[in-house]
Amino acid sequence: MTHQSIIFFDIDGTLLNHDKELPLSTKESIFKLKELGHEVAIATGRAPFMFEDLRKELDIDTYVSYNGQYVVLKGKELYRNPLKISSLEKLTEVALHNNHPVVFMDHEDMKANVPEHTYIKESIATLKIGRFPAHDPHYYKGRELFQTLLFCPEGEEKQYEQEFYDFDFVRWHPVSVDVVPKGGSKAQGIKKVVESLGISEERQYAFGDGLNDMEMLTAIRNSVAMGNAEEIVKSVAKYVTKSVEDDGILHGLQMVGLL
Repeated sequence: MTHQSIIFFDIDGTLLNHDKELPLSTKESIFKLKELGHEVAIATGRAPFMFEDLRKELDIDTYVSYNGQYVVLKGKELYRNPLKISSLEKLTEVALHNNHPVVFMDHEDMKANVPEHTYIKESIATLKIGRFPAHDPHYYKGRELFQTLLFCPEGEEKQYEQEFYDFDFVRWHPVSVDVVPKGGSKAQGIKKVVESLGISEERQYAFGDGLNDMEMLTAIRNSVAMGNAEEIVKSVAKYVTKSVEDDGILHGLQMVGLL
């Protein structure tokens, strides 16, 4: 297809609404894009195992997960960008001292360094994925981790930002922060995909709503912020569509001329 485009969609607040439901208009729009010959991909902060059902429902096999650290193209692993383990060990020690639990995450599973904690239950529950991390304080040993969750109230991540230069800290919940490799972002993961497919900049689109979407919305020429996004996120996007609850994906795809 000469005019094939690729469209990257964030999940939470973009494909899924506040109740983690997939609007019918969104599902129909995704399949219409595929019928037209376009490539549809997911770009999310979630782990691959946290959106497997959604991938199956939408028949999507290309995705940028962990905010760009683990990328799969047409069902095959394309890119890995793991955390620096020596620095992660030190961060975990500091976090334990501060009573801030962490959850270690690779492409297959997640494990907590403490048996249980209110912050973990509170934040993970909002994802409605039907599972919580088991306890394994040594899960980081001998394997590549692509993201760690640090659980602390808003503002308290500042002390980690000042001490651990190998990581970026991106808040996604009032009591939880994504810890990813420095400079890693959805934009970097997307770059790996579009370079492999050879799709030009003018044929690249991205939809998102969160703070972790800002690099993606800045880097992609045809970027669309959801109506439910924060104003700072909307400010970096080329277009702003309606909210996810108000058929925002369908409206946005019509706005940019893809549907």
